[in-house]
Amino acid sequence: MTVVHNISIANLKALSDRFGFIRVREEEGAARRYVDLLGIRTPSVRQVVRLLSGGNQQKLVIAKWLFRDSQILFFDEPTRGIDVGAKYAIYRLLDELASRGIGVVLISSDLPEILGMTDRIAVFRGGRITRVLETKRTSQEEVMRFASGTGELHGVREGT
Repeated sequence: MTVVHNISIANLKALSDRFGFIRVREEEGAARRYVDLLGIRTPSVRQVVRLLSGGNQQKLVIAKWLFRDSQILFFDEPTRGIDVGAKYAIYRLLDELASRGIGVVLISSDLPEILGMTDRIAVFRGGRITRVLETKRTSQEEVMRFASGTGELHGVREGT
């Protein structure tokens, strides 16, 4: 699919007339706004998405859900497999979204990324939350203790 169709598919109702036909100019205008807003590098909104770089494909997924006017966005490994420059762009974008009041939930196996990008960390082990930690008051070691089941904090065992 193209950039324009990838963005619009999440909110076709906003682009449809009363008979269900897509208002094509409005659809392209919306796509251009999000391409500009997120700095998606594409020769055209009619570009096929698989021809874009991995970082631009990631930004396109974000554009789709921003167009949907989502208030909470979940990011599952958003920087896996992309180059350092694209990672930095994604990090800046996540910060910008959070500063606009959009809830950002970051799921990552990259602990330095979690520590650098979050306010709070929910540590999971065996599919259950073992502890919620304030990022600025924790360390990699403490997160790993709770993730591995050896966590004890000030005499309080995990899960209490």
